[in-house]
Amino acid sequence: MPKRGWEMPERNATSEDVYVNRRKFLKTAGLSSLGAAALLTGCGHEKIFEPFEDTSSPVGGGSGTGGSNTGSNEPLYPARVNDAFKELDRPLTDEIIAGSYNNFYEFSQGKTGIMKLAESFSANPWTVTVDGLVRNPKTYDLDDLARRMPLEERLYRLRCVEAWSMAIPWTGFPMKALIDEVEPLSNASYVKMTTFIDPQTAPGQWNNPQWPWPYVEGLRMEEAMNELSLLATGIYGHALPNQHGAPVRLVVPWKYGFKNIKSIVRIEFTDTAPVTFWNTLVPAEYGFVANVEPDVPHPRWSQANERFISKNVSSPEMRPTLPYNGYEQYVGHLYI
Repeated sequence: MPKRGWEMPERNATSEDVYVNRRKFLKTAGLSSLGAAALLTGCGHEKIFEPFEDTSSPVGGGSGTGGSNTGSNEPLYPARVNDAFKELDRPLTDEIIAGSYNNFYEFSQGKTGIMKLAESFSANPWTVTVDGLVRNPKTYDLDDLARRMPLEERLYRLRCVEAWSMAIPWTGFPMKALIDEVEPLSNASYVKMTTFIDPQTAPGQWNNPQWPWPYVEGLRMEEAMNELSLLATGIYGHALPNQHGAPVRLVVPWKYGFKNIKSIVRIEFTDTAPVTFWNTLVPAEYGFVANVEPDVPHPRWSQANERFISKNVSSPEMRPTLPYNGYEQYVGHLYI
């Protein structure tokens, strides 16, 4: 049987005993909100194709949900690993690298320094309003929601529109689980997601008031219901830190990173396609669908290859870009 796109040769995998022992240590120590790095993906048009900014500074700033499951003393993190998504065709990106080279335009147009700029951002407590064309609209306390949703860890490829990529272990729950709970009406065709707006805390919003804040992204209903679509509350075995989009963000690994909206405050079901942030700001360069397609170039560069970052941003590995970022068997049927 041929290997599926998420499988990898054993020689490329992180040693299982090293990874499992690390997870056991985190669980035993109760470090569910460990201050550690995480990847932020906005991937907009500023500073695209700038030289890699190498950094070896410590990373941290853990935030978000880190308590126990309801009725149990067990911490939420690390969560159980979904066996279908525990391996890839490439090694894990080092956590310190993933947290030091990222985009979060609410705080900065640069790729380093996000952690420091996001220190004062308050992600706890946090509520998410789910409304629009649904039978059961509700405002959820994120901590309560995470405790009763089926949290699991998945190792996904991440591909930025800027032609760099990483491999990240996310913890979260399938978006479908939340959708099933609120019961969309038959005319709900799209899911619109909105992040926070707070220029006093987020210098990117303060410095760019002409941009179409707050950040908005959207999916077609069938995309949101797909098994790959994840609402992530954790990364690398602990809760999301601020610089990653705490306490909850979207992860859709077959699309470019700017679709993965961070720090979500509202999920609205609509019958029309939502007007999204980058598509509004630079419509010729950032479409609504934004699937990873190596044969479809960005207006200013080819997408045929990518710079995979694992241990050093200054020396990435050049790799051919995979159709749908390697997830065609899961989502290809959506676009026929």
